[in-house]
Formats: sequence, C-alpha cells, structure tokens
Amino acid sequence: MQTSPYPYVWQYLPLVLQILAALALAAGMVGASVFIGKHKNSRTKSGAYECGMDPVGDARGRFSVRFYMVAMLFILFDVEAVFMLPWAVIFRRLPALTGSRMFGFWEMLVYLGFVGVGLFYVWKKDILNWSYDRGDQ
Repeated sequence: MQTSPYPYVWQYLPLVLQILAALALAAGMVGASVFIGKHKNSRTKSGAYECGMDPVGDARGRFSVRFYMVAMLFILFDVEAVFMLPWAVIFRRLPALTGSRMFGFWEMLVYLGFVGVGLFYVWKKDILNWSYDRGDQ
C-alpha cells in the first residue's frame, strides 16, 4: 500500500476549488447584471404576463379531465423511452449477462405489450381525440 506524503483531506482540494470557482462565477454574473443592467420600472413590466394575453376572468377556471389524461399519457410514454434506452445500449451484451440468447428480447417484447395494451385502451376510449372536448367552452 502506497502512502501519500500529503494528508488525506488534501485530495478534496480540486473539488473545493471547483465549488469556489462556480460560486465566484455565479456571484460575478449576478453582480455584473446589477451594475450593468437597466432597472426601469414601468407599468408594462409590473403587469401580469400570461402567454402574451391580458389576464381576464377568474384564475380558478376548470380544466377538462382530458387535459390531465394527456399529461399522464405523456408521462407513460416518456417513462417507456427511459426504460428502452438503457436496454438498447446493452442489448448485445444481454446474452452474456443473463445466460440466455433471447431473454432480453422477450423481456422487452412483454414490456412493449403492456405499453401497447395501454395505447389500445387510450385509442378505444378516444382520449386523444380533442374534437369531442367541450369542457373549455
């Protein structure tokens, strides 16, 4: 076992220097924006901004359930992509890892089957057909 002539704590010096450099850079940018930037308050700047439109009416308006269904579907298919990417990266090494040539293939086929059943359900329920939605009128 090799012993270092320096104390063990000194191994953290590069990390501490990097953190200090990041903090100095952040503080420098904020300080520069305070000194260089224009700070004129106006009626336009202090007004509410909602997607380029003037806010009218109650902010507690009702949303259609279809909006939330589409959000959940986005999460479902986003998670599908998150699971498929690592599988695709190690697909050629799966036989050595699992001991079976086709295990990884059948495993992903079952997973895609579940996702396909979910997509079929969504398609049959017409959740993605926005022409039926009258909740926002």
